[in-house]
Amino acid sequence: MSTFVLVHGSWHGAWCWERIVLMLEEAGHRVIALDLPGHGQDHTPLAEVNLKSYTDHLNAILEKESEKVILVGHSMAGLVISQTAEYLPEKIEKLVYLCAYLPENGQTLLQISQNEKKDKESPSIVIISEDQTFMDIKDELIKESFYGDCSEEEVIKAKEKLCLEPLAPFFTPVNLTAARFGMIPRVYIETLRDKAISIGLQRDMYTVSHCNQVITMDSDHSPFFSHPGELSSHLIHLTF
Repeated sequence: MSTFVLVHGSWHGAWCWERIVLMLEEAGHRVIALDLPGHGQDHTPLAEVNLKSYTDHLNAILEKESEKVILVGHSMAGLVISQTAEYLPEKIEKLVYLCAYLPENGQTLLQISQNEKKDKESPSIVIISEDQTFMDIKDELIKESFYGDCSEEEVIKAKEKLCLEPLAPFFTPVNLTAARFGMIPRVYIETLRDKAISIGLQRDMYTVSHCNQVITMDSDHSPFFSHPGELSSHLIHLTF
């Protein structure tokens, strides 16, 4: 039995992992799906949320675990699990990046995402608040960007739960070292039809920051909705 800790990406919450949690538990594993500060059922004011808020919250969860966990991060949470791994490498068996940002030392999420914009010409999905503290998303672009393989029913349900996204974590550089973050095996799950983080950027990131294993899914940006069985199978195989 392994313990999985699942960390959602921007605008989402622990709710996005519901099917994956069920499938992993049915296979005999423990699963912790958490809400980052300001997301899901956590109502921390958005202006108070930063990258340290995220890593403090995740650190507190990992510190309670007696055995090493498989730490999975989706999208934006790639930065969160990377920085957390620097703090608590002894608590993590593997890092799994699910179509996630995989930063180099000193990078911010904003820097990585700006690199991608050079390669594609598409309308921005985000709406930044006047006070520069949070981002909303354009309703008409949500399905194409996040849920291209999902049914209309699934898209409607997800839209009802999406939240505003704090901006501060996007401007904070990660501090990663080879001696701590670099000692943990990394797995990247790439998604070929991803419209949120292009397959080109995904491959650039895991080429620069070497991963021990790359798994390919013919999926949109949200395989926990669109391909839950396949995704769960890949995660379970990581425990063998």
